[in-house]
Amino acid sequence: MQIERATQADDELIAALARLLPQLNPASPLPGRDDLALMLASPSTYLLMARDPGCDPDLVGTLTLTLFRTPVGLQGRINTVVVDAAARGRGIGEALTHEAVRICRDAAVRRITLSSRLDRVAAHRMYLRCGFEVTGSQQFHLMLGR
Repeated sequence: MQIERATQADDELIAALARLLPQLNPASPLPGRDDLALMLASPSTYLLMARDPGCDPDLVGTLTLTLFRTPVGLQGRINTVVVDAAARGRGIGEALTHEAVRICRDAAVRRITLSSRLDRVAAHRMYLRCGFEVTGSQQFHLMLGR
């Protein structure tokens, strides 16, 4: 398995996201090529891809990492972690998460945060194995469009 950073919004990536993202949340809109290209052009956003040459198609998982500054230091946020249902249980999500943590360490990030739906019990176990802790914080969000 290989973990790499996506750098272009090509047909392969568009097709992979069209296959993977609905497995995470079928109601989420798929990114258009232009939106994806803007995201990939941002130096503070990393779309990590997991490839398994033994699978067809071989792009089997993604993780989005965003770095941002706050008054208390550089922060990291992990979003949209999805591994193809056919490839789960083989350490792909863990490999993606370890690479995100490595990037954050190299950038001197102070804290990495993420959220995960309550029903994703296997993912929660994986995040704990990777060193994350459950916090006492309540999460809020406000949907502003699409």
